[in-house]
Amino acid sequence: MNIAVIFAGGVGRRMHTKDMPKQFLEVYGKPVIIHTLEKFDHHEEIDAIVIACVKEWIPYMDELISKYHLKKVKSIVCGGATGQESIHNGLVAAKAIAYEKAIVLIHDGVRPFITEQLISDNISSVKEYGSAITTSKVTETILVVDDSDLINEVPPRSNSRVAKAPQSFYLDDILAAHDKAIAENRNDFIDSCSLMQHYGNKLHLVDGPIENIKVTTPQDIFTMRSVFEAREILKMQEQAE
Repeated sequence: MNIAVIFAGGVGRRMHTKDMPKQFLEVYGKPVIIHTLEKFDHHEEIDAIVIACVKEWIPYMDELISKYHLKKVKSIVCGGATGQESIHNGLVAAKAIAYEKAIVLIHDGVRPFITEQLISDNISSVKEYGSAITTSKVTETILVVDDSDLINEVPPRSNSRVAKAPQSFYLDDILAAHDKAIAENRNDFIDSCSLMQHYGNKLHLVDGPIENIKVTTPQDIFTMRSVFEAREILKMQEQAE
């Protein structure tokens, strides 16, 4: 069983939107999160979707699911005080609906440019290696700095990646890591990759498209619109040929 756990718990402080969380902003005719959810809902290998959502916005999320006829959403749970807690809430809900050894694809609700191929590659990687951390190759130089903003290290690009999403695992494995973190009162892991690496799990990389951006700032909204417009132009050009 393959379950998508979609994190939609953010409130959009960097987006400077006081009234509406970033995941519900409309871009190209639909809320950002609907663009994301449709990719999973339409994928033949995905059996179920769980959403961790800002508590006050769960009724609206329900409305959107009905409006856009999303058939695979099985549960909406409250987001937590941190991203780590929100993901844990989603994983617990996934466990409640899993009827066999399940794979979970943990994804940001504000990463709408995930592709069908990337979803399939994540599932295949977990089956073969036990994990899948979506990345993209860096195209500029990465600098590691200290607290005084002095450069400590310039790692080679060939050994550097940008961690993205989905980040995918067997459900029991990622839940076990969360349980360890809870027992140790650790709630500061930035993502599932860092959590699993901390507890000694070997993590396998899956390269994804560079446009698999996380929409967190007003500039990202402009980028998202530009990608949609570019795709429409390409589609029209292909149809004209």
